[in-house]
Amino acid sequence: MSTTRSDRAISWYNAQPPGRRLWLMVLGIVAALGVLSMLLPAPAPVAKSAKTADEQAKAVQTNASNVSKPASPATAAVALTSDASALSEVKPGQDGKAVKTISVPVASVNPPATAEATPNVNTAAHAAVAAAPVAKSGAADVASGVRPSKAWRDPANSEQKSGSTAVLAAAPSASAQAPAGAPSNNAERPMKAVASKMKIQEIKSPGGITAWLVEEHSVPLLALRFAFEGGNSQDPAGKEGIANFITAMMDEGAGDLDAAKFQERAEELALRMAFQDSRDELYGSFDTLSVNRDPALDMLRMALTKPRFDKDAVERIKKQLLANLAYSAKNPQRVAGNSWSRAAFPEHVYGRPTDGTTESIASITSEDLEAYRRNVFARDTLKVVAVGDIDAKTLGEVLDRVFGELPAKATLAAVDQTGPKPKKKLTIVDMDVPQSVVQFGLPGLARKDPDFMAAYVMNHILGGGGFASRLTEQVREKRGLAYSVYSYLQPYRKAALFAGGVATKNESVKESIDVIRAELKRMADEGPTQKELDAAKSYLTGSFALRFDTNSKIASQLLGLMVEDMGIDYVDKRNALVDAVTMDDVKRAAKRILKVDDLFITVVGKPKGLSSTN
Repeated sequence: MSTTRSDRAISWYNAQPPGRRLWLMVLGIVAALGVLSMLLPAPAPVAKSAKTADEQAKAVQTNASNVSKPASPATAAVALTSDASALSEVKPGQDGKAVKTISVPVASVNPPATAEATPNVNTAAHAAVAAAPVAKSGAADVASGVRPSKAWRDPANSEQKSGSTAVLAAAPSASAQAPAGAPSNNAERPMKAVASKMKIQEIKSPGGITAWLVEEHSVPLLALRFAFEGGNSQDPAGKEGIANFITAMMDEGAGDLDAAKFQERAEELALRMAFQDSRDELYGSFDTLSVNRDPALDMLRMALTKPRFDKDAVERIKKQLLANLAYSAKNPQRVAGNSWSRAAFPEHVYGRPTDGTTESIASITSEDLEAYRRNVFARDTLKVVAVGDIDAKTLGEVLDRVFGELPAKATLAAVDQTGPKPKKKLTIVDMDVPQSVVQFGLPGLARKDPDFMAAYVMNHILGGGGFASRLTEQVREKRGLAYSVYSYLQPYRKAALFAGGVATKNESVKESIDVIRAELKRMADEGPTQKELDAAKSYLTGSFALRFDTNSKIASQLLGLMVEDMGIDYVDKRNALVDAVTMDDVKRAAKRILKVDDLFITVVGKPKGLSSTN
């Protein structure tokens, strides 16, 4: 008896793991609701009628009151209230002591209509060069020669574009917001915000682990984000790339589960777990459905405390990493990023290639990976944020359960304070490609420097604001020299940079660099116009709420704040700090940073009319 298509479909569905069946069922329900909505008749139009003055006044009053109503759980990751003020509360914690609670205004943004949208302003987007295919999260590639941020690792709170994670904090996606100052059909229409509160609790577990918590019980999901101090600055000499290597190994078996069984179990539980290295930290991401929370957390605990590092898994991942390195050697973006870092920090760990070298990756063993884990994965440098369906008491228990078996103290090699110390102003790496890649930089400002926020606003105007930035206007719009040009601020723990890049045809490299130099000098000499400053501040404050519209984004934002030690109330203060930036502040920051005579540049390609003697 032959089987029908429906029989085969049912058999295929039943053969799937429970986690996948759950997601398939959810997708099926969503699709059915979509079809049903299309089949239902549209509501009949309501006949218009003239309103009296009293009726119109009542309508306006009703609309005004509706603005402050809470957003539905389906459209917000935090509960919204009509209270626009930032209030402080005190709640009992796990150990009976008071915990800090900050009530933060969060805006639901209605952006103005614009004639042209802006792309997401990050290094990878601007470089617009395809990266190598990557089989593991720990072996990611990026156009700038540095590793990109995952969706869960988006430290927009840091008001920076990370050179190690390729993120521009201030730049939401194109679909979310157009740049300040972009052409608009109704440019004068203000962004409308629904004031609300996001309560950030600081708790301490019975075992002494501190975490920040945002409770949101309307959606049965939990997002955990955590970080350990260290990152690839802790790669031992000769073992460069080990931090990157270990991020690719964290789901390759743990406890009594080998790689295949571990990944099968993770799929059954529908959990998401990933790891990412940067210069100074190693980040972890974990998401689970509430119904699977306990067994899913056991998987995370095993991955952190009992990874197997089986030799067959190590060799398999090693081959993937070596294949990526072979590709990177032919990718001008990757070569430019590594060459520029090496030139900027010639005798410092920040100058090492984050993904290692062919020789260093080939030499890494299971024992090396375990030694790195034991040295770096420790409770004293651990930062944790939880957002979602969990309360403070339960989170305290979870923290000790998941992280309690880690060593009490990390064993970290000292990293010296430094700054960019290039031995020459221009480095050209010959590569037979039709388009050259240019990266440039200068010393920057530390994250807690009093002028950092002014520098952040300045950079948005200069090269961080997408199509609204001066560099884009001069290099792309007016002269057509490149599709994309950008700049960013990168404060590491032990150094700070102002940097940027452009990719253009070989014949246009010199002109592009000359234009960039001129714009940096103009900003240093004259500063921005008042219109540019006002537009930048309006955009940066208005788009800030877009960073907090999902559990995952909230968790990533708050983790960045913890790592940078900005304080639990920074989210509440941040827009006021932007608004407080004056013209004098921006001019002062520009003069401090944009010393064009000190600009150091790396070019990969075959630039015309340019040599190291220029």
